[in-house]
Amino acid sequence: MKEENLRNCLECKKAIRGRSDKRFCDDDCRNSYNYRQNSDQTNLIRKINHTLRKNRRILQDVLGEEGMLKISKEKMLLQGFDLKYHTHNFTNAKGQTYYFIYEYGYLLLENNLLLIVKRVPK
Repeated sequence: MKEENLRNCLECKKAIRGRSDKRFCDDDCRNSYNYRQNSDQTNLIRKINHTLRKNRRILQDVLGEEGMLKISKEKMLLQGFDLKYHTHNFTNAKGQTYYFIYEYGYLLLENNLLLIVKRVPK
C-alpha cells in the first residue's frame, strides 16, 4: 500500500489525509481560519456601515417631512453626525457639491450651516 502524502491543517496543524488539495481537517477549522483572516476587514466595513446608518438616521430625523431644511453644523455634530462618511456626492450646475448618505443629502453653506435635502427616486 502506498504511503499517503501527509499535510497539516492550516488552522489546528493536525495531520490531514485525503485529496491532495485539502487544506483543513474539517469545516470548523476552515471556518475559524477564514473568520480570523477576514476579521480585520469585516470589522472596518462593519464600523463604516454603522456610521453610514447613523448618519442617515440623523438626517432622516432632522428633516422629518420637510422638503429641505437649514440647520447648524454644530447641532448635527452634537447628535453624532460624522461629516467624513457619505455614500456619494452630486455637483449641480452651480458647482455646489451635495454629499449624500443614500437618499438623504446635505450641502455645506456659509456661516456653518447645512442644507439638508432628500432626493426622491425617479
